[in-house]
Amino acid sequence: MKIYPVILSGGAGTRLWPLSRAVLPKQLLPLVSDRTMLQDTALRVADWPELMAPVVVCGNEHRFLVAEQLREIGVAPLGILLEPAGRNTAPAVAAAAHFLAAIDPQAVMLVLPADHVIDNPVAFAAAVRRAAVMVEEGALATFGIVPQGPETGYGYIHRGAAVDGADDCYQVDRFVEKPDRATAQAFLADGGYYWNSGMFLFRAERFLAELTRFRPEIAGAAEAAVRLGYSDLDFCRLHEDSFNACPSDSIDYAVMEHTERAVVVPADIGWSDVGSWSALWEVQRRDANGNSRRGDVYLDGVSNSLVRAESRIVAVIGVQDLVIVETRDAVLIAHKDQVQRVKQVVEHLKSEARTEHLYHTKVYRPWGHYEGIDAGDRFQVKRITVKPGEKLSLQMHHHRAEHWVVVSGTARVTCGESVKLLSENESTYIPIGMNHRLENPGKVPLHIIEVQSGSYLGEDDIVRFEDIYQRA
Repeated sequence: MKIYPVILSGGAGTRLWPLSRAVLPKQLLPLVSDRTMLQDTALRVADWPELMAPVVVCGNEHRFLVAEQLREIGVAPLGILLEPAGRNTAPAVAAAAHFLAAIDPQAVMLVLPADHVIDNPVAFAAAVRRAAVMVEEGALATFGIVPQGPETGYGYIHRGAAVDGADDCYQVDRFVEKPDRATAQAFLADGGYYWNSGMFLFRAERFLAELTRFRPEIAGAAEAAVRLGYSDLDFCRLHEDSFNACPSDSIDYAVMEHTERAVVVPADIGWSDVGSWSALWEVQRRDANGNSRRGDVYLDGVSNSLVRAESRIVAVIGVQDLVIVETRDAVLIAHKDQVQRVKQVVEHLKSEARTEHLYHTKVYRPWGHYEGIDAGDRFQVKRITVKPGEKLSLQMHHHRAEHWVVVSGTARVTCGESVKLLSENESTYIPIGMNHRLENPGKVPLHIIEVQSGSYLGEDDIVRFEDIYQRA
């Protein structure tokens, strides 16, 4: 049996603000280890003999980061499918199923969110192999996490009768929404309920048959999105109009709650969906006082807290049960019992038309990244890093001029008809309306300071004439 991991890398992770943001969500961040959650997920399914190269489904705005993070760990994906808009898990998996079925009609899909933690990969592999026995018979398997407590933040799966001839596998009796505390306690005491992990194993063609039966409009839109899609560099762009017309729904609601083929495989694998700061605290290493710390942190008389510093020292004295997260442009302080309300902060930022929920001060691009240093009336200062051999688009701005100062490395600068090389401590000026391009022809990163001046300094004031990354 050939099993194809399908890694779902959508979502914004708003409950982990201010670290997770729309342009750099939690699955692309190193939250639990030194690798990002996407990288940990991809490596978790990289060495099994029956597993093929993964298919990743992500949003268009994350495509270059996803590709770069996979390259960093030596994982070559079978495909990276780009969603033009988020439509929940059923359309995303349907698109991946159509993509795989065209390659291998017998393809088995192991559907995995990119942002989950699994501490026991050996037990996880064993659970997948148990599920594979039933998938051979046409089942659609989901993995029920053996609960570690009366958790109210997860949905549950109630198991039915044991499946004959299968090891520790059960019919799905019903799916249950997130319960209150008393109900969750009763589920735990019952012993027949599992946390709903959102992970699945099934044949692509079987899933599509059941989806066509229960939600034909999703199956049809996803098929058209793949059939009419096209290659763009290393990506597969799903057809925009077809995919955007697809109804938004989850796998559970669209298929698993209706099909008679659903089975649940219990999995005691050290799982967490890291859906909040308190959940992250639970899966991280903690010191003797129960504190999880990262970055330049000083603690005195602190217990059972998560403290994370991204850009400066954070000193905390005489508190307990807190979450404190510092970034360059925002600080979060919350009691661990109240972290679900972080989402309300994000809603407030949206309502005020602010940008702290969208971007960090450091913004990644396929050629490198830039970071805002200072800004004021009619000026803005950025630190720009260009990777060796990369180059920005040939572009122009209607409302701003730019001064570039090379801090280190070598820059090849196109300005109008002029092309010149600049070295450390040299500078150049780009007038308003002038076609220009910045390149790094060297073997080391190029660092420059850019000073923008003008009447409008927004990132949308850019006209691209030529771009090796094929951005619009």
